Amino acid sequence: MITVQQRQVIDATLPAVEENAVKITACFYPLMFARYPQVLDYFNQANQAKGTQREALANAVVAYAKNLDRLEALSDAVSLIVQKHCALGILPEHYPIVGECLLAAISEVLGDAVDESVLDAWGAAYQQLADILIGAEQGVYKSNEERQGGWTGLRKFELVEKKQESDVITSFVLAPADVEEAIDFTPGQYVTIVMTLDGQQLRRNYSLTDAPGRQTLKIAVKREEGGVLSNYLHDHLNAGDVVELRAPCGDFVLRENNKPMVLVTAGVGITPALSMLKSGLGEYKIEGQDIHFIHCARNGLSHAFGAEVKQIDRAHEQVKSTFVYSHPSDDDLNGVTGSADDFGYLTKAHLEKHLAGNSDVELYVLGPKLFMKQVLQLAADLNIPESQTHFEFFGPLEELAINR
Repeated sequence: MITVQQRQVIDATLPAVEENAVKITACFYPLMFARYPQVLDYFNQANQAKGTQREALANAVVAYAKNLDRLEALSDAVSLIVQKHCALGILPEHYPIVGECLLAAISEVLGDAVDESVLDAWGAAYQQLADILIGAEQGVYKSNEERQGGWTGLRKFELVEKKQESDVITSFVLAPADVEEAIDFTPGQYVTIVMTLDGQQLRRNYSLTDAPGRQTLKIAVKREEGGVLSNYLHDHLNAGDVVELRAPCGDFVLRENNKPMVLVTAGVGITPALSMLKSGLGEYKIEGQDIHFIHCARNGLSHAFGAEVKQIDRAHEQVKSTFVYSHPSDDDLNGVTGSADDFGYLTKAHLEKHLAGNSDVELYVLGPKLFMKQVLQLAADLNIPESQTHFEFFGPLEELAINR
């Protein structure tokens, strides 16, 4: 519990912390990795190099300190953090490490402005947040274990099918190596592959692309330039090989109501939308619910799962799909691929065609940052309620700021 005196100290020092937040987190990560090298395995070093984790943590620290009296305002952010932590396997014993190094970074950056009362106050604030996260994470771990086909920790899965879906995306069908059983998850979630390559343990999240309730899990992986694990999966993982997975996590998930579902994706962002699409036709199906699937790709060669989505469109009257290619090939322009409905970039007209004047929809958006910002702005312009606009983004949310 934060005392009145501690709260006063936090309020007095918050402006300095906010002004130097990125400097503090830039100091924090190297300090923590030097003192506790065992935690390196929990962090994507590519994201570290980009600086996105530093900015995200800086924003989170400031937002938390500003909302100590109204933590309910942070519920969405807390849910995202909890799901990410559970996907990685963060445990209560990790929190003292972070707390120690965060306070040390604050002290180093702010210098003489930090005394024992400041460290005590910010330490109390951190412990309050840690307790909230630990409690929520224990609930997620328990829920994941109790689900049909659920588990905690790592579970071995065998690769039973591998298929190239585009020039950069390959799908992998994985079956439990222990027992055959249906596996439940929430449409839109991802699993975490944990693998050691060249002495380094890697953790990477990949979206599930099938509906829940099957005896296998299907993921799709984009080959990333310089991506150690993605390139290994593409080049070296073959049928019969075994990988270790953590249980499905993620809060970018399907809402269960009868509002029309509008899925707007680009590139590899199509993967969780596939799970949502298929689930909307299965046990998650809401009677009379329309499903609109809009996907943007560079061209037919880079477009994964196009034929599968079109097949679903033709087989189900409630599904309407549109594919837009920004840089079509000659085959695309001549109709050889048969995938694209339009050429160029996503416009307001594309969304208006699917909405048909109805803005009371559940909109799901996933793709590159600039694409997401554009779609979120279009959604605001078309009066789709902010509470019904869903997206997954791991960088600073300010980068997706739009005008409403």
